[in-house]
Amino acid sequence: MRPTILGVVGWAILAAGLSACMTRSPRSSLPPAPIALKRPDVREWHGDRFVDDYGWLRQKTNPVVIAHLEAENAYTEAWMKPTEALQETLYKEMVGRIQETDYTVPYRKGPWLYYTRTQQGNQYPVHCRKPASGSGSEEMLLDLNELAKDEKYLSVGSFEVSDDARLLAYTIDTVGFRQYRLAVKDLATGRTFGPTAERVTSVRWASDHRTLFFTTEDPVTKRSSTLYRQTLDGPAEAIYTEPDERFSLRLDRTRSGRFVVLYVGSRTTTELRLLEASTPTGSWRTVAPREANHEYDLDHRGDTFFIWSNKSGRNFALYTAPVDQPEPAHWNLILPHRSDTMIESVLCFEDHYVVHQRVQGLARFQVSRYDGGNSHAISFADATYTASPEANAEFHSNRFRYSYASPVTPRSVFDHDMNSAKDELLKREAVLGGFDPANYVVDRLHAKARDGTLVPISLLRRKDTPKDGSSPMLQMGYGAYGIPSDAGFNSTVFSLVDRGMSYAIAHIRGGGDLGKTWHDGGRMAQKMNSFTDFIDVAQFLVDEGYTDTDRLVITGGSAGGLLMGAVTNLRPDLFKAVVTYVPFVDVINTMLDESLPLTVEEFEEWGNPKVAAEYAWLRQYCPYTNLEPKAYPSILVKTALNDSQVMYWEPAKYVARLRALKTDINPLLLKVNMAAGHGGSSGRYDYLKERALDYAFILDQVGLAK
Repeated sequence: MRPTILGVVGWAILAAGLSACMTRSPRSSLPPAPIALKRPDVREWHGDRFVDDYGWLRQKTNPVVIAHLEAENAYTEAWMKPTEALQETLYKEMVGRIQETDYTVPYRKGPWLYYTRTQQGNQYPVHCRKPASGSGSEEMLLDLNELAKDEKYLSVGSFEVSDDARLLAYTIDTVGFRQYRLAVKDLATGRTFGPTAERVTSVRWASDHRTLFFTTEDPVTKRSSTLYRQTLDGPAEAIYTEPDERFSLRLDRTRSGRFVVLYVGSRTTTELRLLEASTPTGSWRTVAPREANHEYDLDHRGDTFFIWSNKSGRNFALYTAPVDQPEPAHWNLILPHRSDTMIESVLCFEDHYVVHQRVQGLARFQVSRYDGGNSHAISFADATYTASPEANAEFHSNRFRYSYASPVTPRSVFDHDMNSAKDELLKREAVLGGFDPANYVVDRLHAKARDGTLVPISLLRRKDTPKDGSSPMLQMGYGAYGIPSDAGFNSTVFSLVDRGMSYAIAHIRGGGDLGKTWHDGGRMAQKMNSFTDFIDVAQFLVDEGYTDTDRLVITGGSAGGLLMGAVTNLRPDLFKAVVTYVPFVDVINTMLDESLPLTVEEFEEWGNPKVAAEYAWLRQYCPYTNLEPKAYPSILVKTALNDSQVMYWEPAKYVARLRALKTDINPLLLKVNMAAGHGGSSGRYDYLKERALDYAFILDQVGLAK
């Protein structure tokens, strides 16, 4: 049904009226929250009947839909108006902790040092380089502030310099829909070619300095599906299209630079194809043909590939294979599978290789020589932390660069001398405003889940925060795709912690925190474990006196937003408030629509609801489907109009249905960023303003909005 003009105008008047009303009225006199029209649509699957009243909110170009979203924004703005002074205080605190004019640690690639720098007042960084010799001035490669001057959003995807350091291939998205355009810049002349292609997902140069490989996405499903080859003086040529809709394409180069690698992968299966970078028109070779539930990856040195594979165990083992015979029949085991250790990646250098591991949930690096000598570990003593490889662009180097952070240790970049086994701290990010790590306590706890599994918890609090149930807490969770929720440093969270809140990360099943089996324990038929783990962690923290139910706020985004919706349905009494970002809450409807981005690719994460048994899994926890008349906590839902991963209508429908069903008087707010995508605002100051609003809501709910 198309809207009448009166209907559109009516919504617009409501949106304007809400804002105007709140400028002169306290919350007690707020007008009613926006009520979405009901247009029933019946869904029947496997004998299950569900009436969906709000499917019409999918009509993004319908002015009634836009007016409804704007009315929701106006209502949220009105409800949050009493916290405006607090929001400004929080924003100034957050800005006051960062070094606004700063630079990243330069990394070497060939004769150049590459880095980015930021300038006070600018939203975006500037990409630069300077000669590694020390003589010569800085070259500005790409000024994102200049590219963004007429845009409301800007994101850089690929950033690849050719082997001769003359050409820069880069991609940008100016909408937020993860829809990147490719351009090539001649760094000698400053001339930019392009955009030369649309919907580009990955980019790599051949070693002839003139041939570019790139992958593109399907215009409807956004699956990365086609590989192109292009020279600067010729048209792009499609050389491969992947037919299986579960699989996506991604390009890389081995660290040696010798091979271009095409990753053909699903959520559970990998197939790698290799091309000599020096012969861009040559033939691609398959390392190991795709086999269900077999994932692998590789790096290269000399006449040998180093391949890590989960064929013999879920947490991966490490093999070598000859370059001229990379098939599994020729793999030689050098590091066996271990149940308590996950191999994350392997980096090959000229004389050493580094195995990035996760041991009992915590990162570690094992450094080894090819000749068998001087093998040693880089390990860390803190209770909880994160560590990962940094830019290691030089193959002929004895230095391995990595970053380290903990909840009280700002991001720190080290160079590790692989011969002497000594670390050199290159830079630790400055935290201004009087930050002192000695004021805080970081603990790694374990809660016993209902099936007896021990679930890790990373906990940050001030030393003077009491443990008598009186302290408020923010508990965060994710638990999907095998992605770990590592405990790094977040300067913004101290605006909560310094006001007496504790901050906890629940490392629940479904994530990769304890390896591949941890992921398996929270996906497909086992997905309910993610939700019950989170609930059991919350109950443990309450029982142990770290907080209480009337002071516990929970948060999560995307798949973590699904977590928020599910646990709020299951135990609404356990939480005071919820802040959920771009939440994947309309699970069944989305997974039934194979035209949407990610749907088919994610059948191996969630299940296919067209299969009766798998529908039953989803039906058990789908947040939107399982809403019912009862009391819910206070809830702030954040989304973005141009989100391509979780479409805006999922949270919009969720809020509309919840508002019609809930029996409490707690606030239910929807904030829609009308000019961004999945990650919210792209500018660093705009991002902090968004966090200030979220934190003001949280502090208001726990009685700390002063």
